[in-house]
Amino acid sequence: MGTVVSLRGATPEAASEVRAVFAGYDHRYSLYDPSSVLSRVAAGALRLADAPEEVRDVYSLALDWRERTGGAFTPHRPDGVIDLSGVVKALAIRDAGVVLDAVADDWMISAGGDVLARGHLRDDEPWSVGVVDPSRRDTIVGVIRLDAPRRAVATSGTAERGEHIWRRAAPTFVQATVIADDIVTADVLATAVVAGDEDDLRRITSDGGVDVLAFGADGRVWATPGASHSVGRASVR
Repeated sequence: MGTVVSLRGATPEAASEVRAVFAGYDHRYSLYDPSSVLSRVAAGALRLADAPEEVRDVYSLALDWRERTGGAFTPHRPDGVIDLSGVVKALAIRDAGVVLDAVADDWMISAGGDVLARGHLRDDEPWSVGVVDPSRRDTIVGVIRLDAPRRAVATSGTAERGEHIWRRAAPTFVQATVIADDIVTADVLATAVVAGDEDDLRRITSDGGVDVLAFGADGRVWATPGASHSVGRASVR
């Protein structure tokens, strides 16, 4: 998946199982591996209708998220190629969490800006995640505490990998961090915020189901009430 996965609280055996989970998703969905199912679909060597049911289900999930975000999130590249990377990493993290649940009460998994945790770092101290300033990568602007039930946080943006997100509007946001109950929701909505505009952000946060910290291209910072206490900057609106 082109990223680093790190674990806390895993046994060697569980870590091996987690590695297998990620390898399985990569083998099915990587567009860099010509032998993957999705690469064969993209190349026209395999019809999507003939792909394994699991792959079709993931595509259906991505389409559902496209509908729920009003098109801010999409599984289609501008050239029409189906790209499920927007949900696959989160699904792999979710499944890895199931593996870790079976062996530990306190654990954390981090993969390319996405974090899923259970329990505590130590005693009653919750796991915490630092949010980096997108304009100054050596500066932490806030710390998010992963208290139950919201134990998932995902950050999407352009600072690390450049403009890799398919935007449907002129850039409004350069980075978004979403705190949610589950990692798929957090990851998809973080991407949707960066891909969209202020109207998309308002729609995504209207029901209070997630907390969002978003950094604008103009230097402003948006934060929902649940996220604002984590930010150490005054320019929050």
